[in-house]
Amino acid sequence: MNIIEIDSLETKGLEPFFKLTETQLRNRLDPQMGIFIAESPKVIKVALDEGCVPVSLLMAKRHIDGDAQEIISRCPNIPIYTGEVDLLSQLAGFKLTRGVLCAFRRPSPRTVEAVVGTGRRVVVLDTIADATNVGAIFRSAAALGMDAVLLTPTCCDPLNRRSVRVSMGTVFQIPWAYLGNEPSEWPGAGMERLHGLGFKTAAMALSDNSVSIDDSQLMAEEKLAIIMGTEGDGLSSKTIASCDYVVRIPMFHQVDSLNVAAASAVAFWQLRSHH
Repeated sequence: MNIIEIDSLETKGLEPFFKLTETQLRNRLDPQMGIFIAESPKVIKVALDEGCVPVSLLMAKRHIDGDAQEIISRCPNIPIYTGEVDLLSQLAGFKLTRGVLCAFRRPSPRTVEAVVGTGRRVVVLDTIADATNVGAIFRSAAALGMDAVLLTPTCCDPLNRRSVRVSMGTVFQIPWAYLGNEPSEWPGAGMERLHGLGFKTAAMALSDNSVSIDDSQLMAEEKLAIIMGTEGDGLSSKTIASCDYVVRIPMFHQVDSLNVAAASAVAFWQLRSHH
């Protein structure tokens, strides 16, 4: 094992864990050099199972002969940075509650067509900015039968550290891709792409012409793209006008809406494919 004991954040190789911002980790100028961070043995194991390439590990000493043994055995020759948990927390400025972190090489971006494949149900995340919501939606999508997740160009990165953690590793299990690279490509070109792939589009929004989520025609669609809007503002009027359906979740007690992560779970369960 290539164990490196640390006593300072200046130790070479620690930058991905403590110093680099999410944007720097992503490295837009050279995606092949991008890094993402996975936290906790469970999430790291899922990433390894799905073929992600590890770069380095950071963990408290007690994990080396503890719950990180399997991970270490699967990551031969990469650096393992370690120290006592109190020291690591002091250096980091926050408590490393999960104890084991792994820096992985970012996978190559995938095309929408490759991700969708023969799928019948996909979700489109439109400008969702909160990493926690993105992670929670991925977890629901994986658990409730969605075939793929597509993201508009202004949506939060699914490999953001918090998104990865909240998703419990499902960001590695369910295929995903961006619907274009520039904000100007949505909804116009992105919506055309979905329709070209044979999908009817369903905007989750409050509208006078909306149909209930249990509408029989909606549920019977062969291929359906469920479009979830950003926190607070929801979907733009232009996006809603471009969709084949506007869909509402019936509410009680004068509640007008749900958090986007909660709404996604309801939508995915009700509109899942029964094939």
